Amino acid sequence: MKKLYDKDETWFAVIWIIIYVVGTSVANNVSESLGVPYLITLILAAAILTVLLIFIKKNGLTEKCGLCKFSGSYKGFLFFIPIIAICSVNFWNGLVITSSVGECALEAVAKGLAGMVEELVFRGLLFVGMCKTNVKSAVIVSSLTFGIGHIVNLINGAAVFETVCQIIYAVAIGFCFTVVFKTGKSLIPCIIAHIVVNASSAFGAATSQTFYIIGTVFLTVVSVGYAVYLSVRYKDKLMEKVA
Repeated sequence: MKKLYDKDETWFAVIWIIIYVVGTSVANNVSESLGVPYLITLILAAAILTVLLIFIKKNGLTEKCGLCKFSGSYKGFLFFIPIIAICSVNFWNGLVITSSVGECALEAVAKGLAGMVEELVFRGLLFVGMCKTNVKSAVIVSSLTFGIGHIVNLINGAAVFETVCQIIYAVAIGFCFTVVFKTGKSLIPCIIAHIVVNASSAFGAATSQTFYIIGTVFLTVVSVGYAVYLSVRYKDKLMEKVA
């Protein structure tokens, strides 16, 4: 792994993204066939996360990948209120337990771990790797790939309308998290937010298309607005290349 990483950090990240996306799709189907939704998905996410964390720590990449203390100004980052707002969406329509408590808990943990893995591969690895040559391209590619990656949900039977909405707001959130990470020098706020968003979706009540559209617009506007604000306020930090 270390040789591949040293040779090309971007391709190292791409390989892990493929492993994660394809693996998760297969794991979801296997879990369903076993009659225990998200079981294999959870195991896979935990395995990938463990391997990546060991690799990052062993090779002294903790700070580079953002697994360190936030170094920005809480006031300058508006006390993360926009991110808190993003995390609140799944609670708007109330929370429900649609199956057994155990199954819902399993789904929440699996999705929470998935959020951690996604932050590491899309931002801690892919974005950081691309920042060595062109920060603007890195922001764009990291945001787009994060959002478009959700198209795999169609393969797993998700509705087209909801998937399209998800891709739209995922691109926006990806943009937001990327800017937060780059300007704040830490991936921790993004990881925490991603865990909350993913885990709470396991208990989200069913919503209408109208409500889904409202949520999509809200997430997109808040995410892009916050990212633009930080990009302007901390332009120098954002444009710094990563060694």
